[in-house]
Amino acid sequence: MTTHRAPAGGGEALRLASVRKVYGTGDNAVAALDGVTLSLAPATFTAVMGPSGSGKSTLLQCAAGLDQPTEGQVFLDGAEMSRGTETAVTKFRRQHVGFVFQQFNLLPTLTVLQNVTLPLRLAGRKPDRNRCTALLERVGLGDRLDHRPAELSGGQQQRVAIARALAARPTVIFADEPTGALDSTSAREVLALLQETVEVFGRTVVMVTHDPVAASYAGSVLFLADGRLVGQLASPTAETVAARMTHLGDAVSARRAAVGA
Repeated sequence: MTTHRAPAGGGEALRLASVRKVYGTGDNAVAALDGVTLSLAPATFTAVMGPSGSGKSTLLQCAAGLDQPTEGQVFLDGAEMSRGTETAVTKFRRQHVGFVFQQFNLLPTLTVLQNVTLPLRLAGRKPDRNRCTALLERVGLGDRLDHRPAELSGGQQQRVAIARALAARPTVIFADEPTGALDSTSAREVLALLQETVEVFGRTVVMVTHDPVAASYAGSVLFLADGRLVGQLASPTAETVAARMTHLGDAVSARRAAVGA
């Protein structure tokens, strides 16, 4: 992977520069992302929202190094990771990126503590058992270290996933619909913990969500439509996010209807 550094810009945790992602070729080509440029500062919490097919998942995958953009550049902690061999990008991602998924993605045969230390082992780093235990205590699971995921509730499993994401001290944590499989009480607990990863641990969190209530926990919301950034909302509330999403959905539906007419 290239070691090229982004131009100095005041300490960016994540930057996308004219990122375009095209699937298919010729007449079947579809631009899932169409020239997205954004910059996120360290220790910020950003939600990404948009109608179905807007490019939210593709944005997360390209920003996290899970997929390569067709055009443009992705810088994480100042280092470009949008180019390079798959092995090099994977190594970089294990050192700098954490993930929280909707379905938790815990290994069922491992204990809670083993799940938290696994990313460190995969990265070839010796886990600090005391620190990992402290992280689990921080998320309220200090008495569940030897339990298997099946012995935990959904909310508890997602808290394990947050501890796992923090274990490697990543620059950015990407959360993909982290509350989608949870009840409202567990969802609030998980969202509060994501806020804590920013405010206490100084991590940058990027969360894809369809839920205006979840988005209201973020410091700002980015809106996507048809693969393009079409707006941003600072200090969001559930009401302002819902209103913006309704307006955006109506606009997208009208535009698609006009194209199909």
